[in-house]
Amino acid sequence: MEMNEDDIAEKNYRSTLPGPLGPIDTWISRIEAVILAMGVILMAVNTIANVLSRFLLGESLHFSEEINRILIVMITFAGIGYAARHGRHIRMSAIYDAVPTGGRRWMMIIICLFTAVVMFVLCYYSIGYISTLYGRGRVLPSLSIPVWIMYIWVPVGFAITGIQYLLTAIKNMTSRDVYLSTHVVDGYKDTETEV
Repeated sequence: MEMNEDDIAEKNYRSTLPGPLGPIDTWISRIEAVILAMGVILMAVNTIANVLSRFLLGESLHFSEEINRILIVMITFAGIGYAARHGRHIRMSAIYDAVPTGGRRWMMIIICLFTAVVMFVLCYYSIGYISTLYGRGRVLPSLSIPVWIMYIWVPVGFAITGIQYLLTAIKNMTSRDVYLSTHVVDGYKDTETEV
């Protein structure tokens, strides 16, 4: 299987942040990549095993749906930090694109700081939600795992995403270019090819 240049760039990701932030960011990036890859692989294996069990044994695996629920939460909230690190979140940029580069840099700083605050607020509220679930003592019916454990990834994902946006704001404050993330310069690639 051939790797495209985006896959190679992600595999060789090294943070350009100064001081101890660089190695920490690189370390978090690698952990996120492993979590995402393992989560998707485990979900595929679990789903295939459930289908095979249903057709060969005539009965579904009773715990399969719960495992997939846990993996979906994990992949979703580990993925938002990963997407922020690689500048891959959806952008509404009609006004932003019409502004000159200097104005775009300041708009990006404001956008990143605002998004970081929103992520930290969501992290705070998700911790409260997990505390409520913990207090109720509910467990998953098949696996008998407390429900609150499944949602641990929510505040972790919001916190990592908030940190990524905060670091992007800092990168834009210290650079002349406009950055979508700590290492992705703003711009559009021409991805269309002529047949």
